[in-house]
Amino acid sequence: MRIFVTGLSGFIGSHTARVLLEAGCEVLGLVRPGSDLWRLRGFETRLEIVYGDLSHPETYQPAVDAWQPQACIHLAWYAKPGEYLHSNENLRSLQDSIDLMLFLAKTGCKTIVMAGTCAEYEMQSSMLNEDSKLKPSTLYAACKLAISLIGSQLAEASNINFSWARFFYVYGPYEDKRRLVPAAINSFLEGKPFLSTPGEQVRDYLHVEDLARAMWRMAEVNANDTFNVSSGVPLTVATLLQKIAELTAKAELLRLGELSYRDWEPMYICGDNSRLLSLGWKPRFSLEDGLRQTIGFWKSNT
Repeated sequence: MRIFVTGLSGFIGSHTARVLLEAGCEVLGLVRPGSDLWRLRGFETRLEIVYGDLSHPETYQPAVDAWQPQACIHLAWYAKPGEYLHSNENLRSLQDSIDLMLFLAKTGCKTIVMAGTCAEYEMQSSMLNEDSKLKPSTLYAACKLAISLIGSQLAEASNINFSWARFFYVYGPYEDKRRLVPAAINSFLEGKPFLSTPGEQVRDYLHVEDLARAMWRMAEVNANDTFNVSSGVPLTVATLLQKIAELTAKAELLRLGELSYRDWEPMYICGDNSRLLSLGWKPRFSLEDGLRQTIGFWKSNT
């Protein structure tokens, strides 16, 4: 299958590219000019890359139109840590995504898989499924929900298969160091204390390679639905951090309870992944195996 991937050089995009190549797909990836391609090292020559910006269609549309993708996995979105939740840049990403869909319909692309977020849901103290109530509390989540609704309408009008993939919590090699898992790993590897809240928050963590395989599976079977991309396994932040501390042999450096909970932070987020499992996908990584692999990556890349 010929698949166009936006956000190719990002954390999730790079892993998705690897999975697609392993499956024998041809991959054309969109990369913003000036982006660091460190996540693509070792296999970048097997990819076709177009350097462009979704906000400037003339920089990517001619190349994609000539390439004629059968499917698109759309991952590009404004995601600067500490800013993306409330930034007006989300509005630009929303418009860019609408423009991308309209363009892909003209190229004859028949399957589009787009990345959403579990933050589209109204938070509750039980497992979230795809029919749970929606109530985004940030501009980021609201714009994601908006493109899911607009996208499904555009896809239906153009006879395109449209999958909306609601990501829960993701970890793995090449993640931004400012995120929880790599921040904890690197703190322990450097022999520094890691300060945390008491860690009673319940989360749903999935290894990035398993997430990438889920995206490929949706494209492969031309799925046309909304899917929770999640492990389905409730996990407290304390348990996660204790496991990282154990695997790095630095349990004495973990400081649970040193930080306060953030006012906006939900205490329970876990996703029912039954619908995704019904496509024939299943995760390959246990939490321990995934963390071991991720710790090994950072040991080799610090």
